[in-house]
Amino acid sequence: MRRYGRDLNGIFAGVAIPLLLAVMIGTANAEEAVEVPSKKIPLIVETLATGLEQPWSVEVLPDGSFIVSEKRGTLRLVKDGKVSAPIAGVPPVSTEGQGGLLDIALAPDFATSRTLYFTYSARSDGGAGTALAKARLSQDGARLEDETRLFLMSRLSPQGQHFGSRIAIAKDGSLFFGIGDRGEETRAQDPRDHAGAILHINPDGTPHADNPFLGTANGLPEIWSKGHRNPQGLTIDARDGTLLSAEHGARGGDEVNTPQPGRNYGWPRVSYGRHYSGAEFELGSTAKGFEQPLYYWDPSIAPGAIAVYHGAMFPEWDGNLLIAALKFQLLARLERDESGAVVSEERLFDGEFGRIRDVVVAPDGALLLLTDDQGTLLRVSRSTATE
Repeated sequence: MRRYGRDLNGIFAGVAIPLLLAVMIGTANAEEAVEVPSKKIPLIVETLATGLEQPWSVEVLPDGSFIVSEKRGTLRLVKDGKVSAPIAGVPPVSTEGQGGLLDIALAPDFATSRTLYFTYSARSDGGAGTALAKARLSQDGARLEDETRLFLMSRLSPQGQHFGSRIAIAKDGSLFFGIGDRGEETRAQDPRDHAGAILHINPDGTPHADNPFLGTANGLPEIWSKGHRNPQGLTIDARDGTLLSAEHGARGGDEVNTPQPGRNYGWPRVSYGRHYSGAEFELGSTAKGFEQPLYYWDPSIAPGAIAVYHGAMFPEWDGNLLIAALKFQLLARLERDESGAVVSEERLFDGEFGRIRDVVVAPDGALLLLTDDQGTLLRVSRSTATE
């Protein structure tokens, strides 16, 4: 049974969407296109590329090609359906467990600077931890130049799980990114530990001036918020600047949050669902001093990336949240009311395309999806055949 956050009024049933019968003829950039319904909107899903190895993140480049990160530590370009050789210049990446090359984000001035940011698990004395770096993509797209590490979490660990990590770039160019609890859940409640937190830094790696612990002895200066189990989705609503995260729970309790400075989002003391052992959480699902999620799932869907839809192709979805799901192999579309509260959920592509890791709104309003088990890059667009 799915459950909804406390701001909801009423009960809503998610929709499992079956694949329609017709398989349509592909284009030069699509191995195949299939048509599926989304309530009253027919959708076309095209395969733009195959053969990727555990892809984690995709971005659209100014020339219309795509840059994709693969967990094993490689970056590739995708153009006209062809996947490039690995881009040179990526720093050493620890790929043990859930570690690897994670998110990519283009700098706001990428068209002129060619600068991009990426998160990855780095290994050093004491184990591995989440790092964030920047580099410049060469004009021919073959290599990274001037790679510079901007951040490495303060306490490394031999644990192989919960590195996070997505990047969201604010209007001032500053960087938000998430790190999980690294498999040591109590770290998420320690403000002097980067684990289990949303971080906020400037493009040069220094702590942002708005951070709640900057200039105090109460916590690390890069920390924005705490109590996050494993945030693998992070985005900023371009319309109002709201920061939104999608986070893994344990047995239930996957969450969408709106992280605020200095706030605590509960893990592991407060959560929906239960521990993997079956035990209840110390303080249950609500407690004073801990924030409630905007939305949650029980059972867990294992969320990946989150995006806010603003685009011309699907005006009916304006302001909706789109969350990739790994375990349930679907795309969740959450409708919001004028206050931002979630009022309904639609489940798209349920089990049809495998584990969906990333979702991106392309410049033309289409959606881009990455499946990490099948290694495909998909494009979701609007069908006009029956309209």
